[in-house]
Amino acid sequence: MLNGGLRAPKSATPCDHVRVILRARSVPVVLLSAALSTALLAGCGGNDEPPKSKPSVTLPTGNVNVPAGVKLTKAGTQLKFGESATVAYEPNAERNSVLQLTVTGVTQGSIADLGSYVLDDRTKASNPYYVRVAVKNVGDGDVGQTPIPLWAVDSTNTLIQASSFTNSFTKCPSTPLPTTFAPNAAATACLVYLVPNHGTLTGVSFRPLQAFAPIVWKGPITPAPAAQKKAAS
Repeated sequence: MLNGGLRAPKSATPCDHVRVILRARSVPVVLLSAALSTALLAGCGGNDEPPKSKPSVTLPTGNVNVPAGVKLTKAGTQLKFGESATVAYEPNAERNSVLQLTVTGVTQGSIADLGSYVLDDRTKASNPYYVRVAVKNVGDGDVGQTPIPLWAVDSTNTLIQASSFTNSFTKCPSTPLPTTFAPNAAATACLVYLVPNHGTLTGVSFRPLQAFAPIVWKGPITPAPAAQKKAAS
């Protein structure tokens, strides 16, 4: 079985390289950084004991150079879909830059979209959401091949990490930034979030550390195609 409760597609052979890594584990909205590994996230919140091993990545130092003329968006800002935020991004202690992030829209998917995979019961009970994002590097560092630092927020005020795929999920690729993402680089992406327990996505959040209030995007969410057809009938 693959991480996140998925097996390879039913038609796959051992040579297909279709392994999927889903990181849709949810954690309370507390001390979290985009640089935390999945293993560390799984140990946060509740009465779980602190992880005994250190995360596999170095954590941010909070020392990001902001070029002259670039103004960071104030922590706690509430934005609508289509509006941009400029944020200091430090995926690890060696690499950082300033990103302009724009959540352009959100569409609710259907668990049937993952029908080519064998799902465990926990994954079957989740609701997928597809978040469209535009990213521009307005700083002076290269943060290529790092995760786009956005989290889904559900109706229980829980942060949900984006899923990632090692094969091609054409409906919403949910990939990291390009291999090279140097100053002035720009990209668009679609991120997959699996909201557990048939939950509802209520916003998209950027929050590097607990010391900062989150920047949150909200707006109308396009319903799943089946729901659209039902409403029209």
